Amino acid sequence: MTWSAYGSFLIFAVVLVLVPGPDFAVITKNTLAGGRRRGSWSAAGVAGSNAVQGLAAAAGLGALVTRAQPVFQAIKWAGIAYLAYLGVQALRSALAGRYADAGAADTGQAAAAGWRQGFLSNITNPKVLVFYLAVLPQFLGPEAPLSALLVLALSHAVLSLLYLLVVVAGLNRARRVLARRRVRRALDAATGTALLGFSAELATE
Repeated sequence: MTWSAYGSFLIFAVVLVLVPGPDFAVITKNTLAGGRRRGSWSAAGVAGSNAVQGLAAAAGLGALVTRAQPVFQAIKWAGIAYLAYLGVQALRSALAGRYADAGAADTGQAAAAGWRQGFLSNITNPKVLVFYLAVLPQFLGPEAPLSALLVLALSHAVLSLLYLLVVVAGLNRARRVLARRRVRRALDAATGTALLGFSAELATE
């Protein structure tokens, strides 16, 4: 792998990371619900899932999953169901309009829930696995060694983590304003709608 190829991949990965998707919606939901700690753990869950799927793709396991259509479809529909579940949760929260104090949600249990939601929403998104399988070889060629594939896969996971932590920091800084009941209900409604939209989009592909 040349430095030129690696640099090109980083530029592509940065652009991809900056495009809002289900991960962004899940991070927003968790940061508003539990502050910086829960949001950061949610970001770590997303990055951890990226690393797992990147490693699986580099090791050849991802190709086996995509070729085994029942397994691939099971992952796809699990992802659709989970995004829909999170979307409904957010919409119910918006309708109820009852929120705990900002400090009350900052617990270890809330942090674990943030990590779980970040990891599960990403690991059940087949687009992520297909991205690793389709894109990485384009920058390396068919005879690329496993180590080069791992470098690209883990670089994408790290870039994703850094970007999401910046998003968490920004949301947390504005949380005093965003935590106002009327604003929070509007944000929960928007986040829930977005998650349901991502779920529907995944179902139709």
